[in-house]
Amino acid sequence: MQSDEWLLFAPQLPASPSSLRVMVWRRMQGSGALLLQNGLWILPHTAEHADFITKVIASLEKQQGSGWFFISKAGDELQQQRLVENFQAERQQEYTELGKRGDAFLAHQREEVLAQQWTFASLEAYEHALHNLTSELRKIQQRDFFPTVHSQAAIELHAQCSQAVYEYAIATYTQYNQNTPRDYTI
Repeated sequence: MQSDEWLLFAPQLPASPSSLRVMVWRRMQGSGALLLQNGLWILPHTAEHADFITKVIASLEKQQGSGWFFISKAGDELQQQRLVENFQAERQQEYTELGKRGDAFLAHQREEVLAQQWTFASLEAYEHALHNLTSELRKIQQRDFFPTVHSQAAIELHAQCSQAVYEYAIATYTQYNQNTPRDYTI
């Protein structure tokens, strides 16, 4: 995403209930927004992000809150680069956590393969875990506005997990002489 314009969002929240602050925080985090400081959020300027913030403000107004959003530019190229780097650092943390879960998934699966434990219960658990990894990867990708090598590494790890589940499924179905399993690639 190569936008030099930003959306700044400043929510105005009543002191209570605190659930309103939590709602704003979750929605903004889920959108990939970056919390700059003191409740000031920033997103790359797109029509979708402007629509999203407008909906957040409408939701706040229904609960005695309000908010403002502005279209802005960074003061200079260095500030622009720092903003992009901050977004990338946020996503890197998410990809790192996803990578840890993917590595643990593969390590556990390898243990069962080495022990030649081919069970449908394990296969179902692997399918469920892969579904969760896939879902989380897609969520991170949706808010990864400035992809780096970390996004590609996560895609490659996901492919390894998909392949591992597929191979485990083939072995399990072969063990029990069942029909060939479905493909697990996305």
